[in-house]
Amino acid sequence: MEETPEIMNENSLETQTEIQPEITSPIHQDVAHSEPVIVLNEVDVYQKKLLILPKVSLSINKGEMVYLIGKSGTGKSSILKLLIADEKANGIEASIAGYDLKKIKPKQIPYLRRKLGLVFQDYQLLADKTVLDNLMLMLKASGWKKRDEMLQRAEDVLEMVGLATKDFKYPHQLSGGEQQRVCIARALLNNPEVILADEPTGNLDPITSQEIFKLFIDINKKGTTVLIATHDFMMINEFPSRTILIENVSLIDSMV
Repeated sequence: MEETPEIMNENSLETQTEIQPEITSPIHQDVAHSEPVIVLNEVDVYQKKLLILPKVSLSINKGEMVYLIGKSGTGKSSILKLLIADEKANGIEASIAGYDLKKIKPKQIPYLRRKLGLVFQDYQLLADKTVLDNLMLMLKASGWKKRDEMLQRAEDVLEMVGLATKDFKYPHQLSGGEQQRVCIARALLNNPEVILADEPTGNLDPITSQEIFKLFIDINKKGTTVLIATHDFMMINEFPSRTILIENVSLIDSMV
């Protein structure tokens, strides 16, 4: 008889109690007639070989801004890893930006990720490269060829995030908030269908966090779907939107 996988937390040693926000009424988003851009239907979410969330189902439409919240170790980051094809998908259906995550081949993954913008808590910028060089390297890696077009695109996204005059700076010469803006600019380079942000304000003070959330809202207003995994409950309460809470190995959706 096949053994049932043990359900465990991402971090089984996590003992810290976290205050969960009240799931508030979201700001109205006119996406009722949009098509889903993210669909998980009864998908088991693993961290390596440990089952941490069984039979996850969620659907996010084009143009939505959604928060994914929950205590540390409950599976937020693992869901994001599954969505970028870092983890194998199973279940009835798993798709994002037109890609079937159950059937995706390794050679297709770079093309999937060009349709996604990834924002990280720790920025993941190359310390020995300027802001501009960090962006140019990402453009080159994602298939851009013409240098003049690459320069123009890099300048465009830096303008979008308010860093048009910082292109010559190195990461260590920037504040944490500015480094995160560079990370967001990098995520915007290929006009992604979806932005996936994993604890984007985890290292930032409240005022800078507010600026970053306002930037995500501006990006979303232009039509990009935004999914943010976060502990920043102060910002969620200040900028309410659809919220999915992971609790007791299940998902509680504010829109249901």
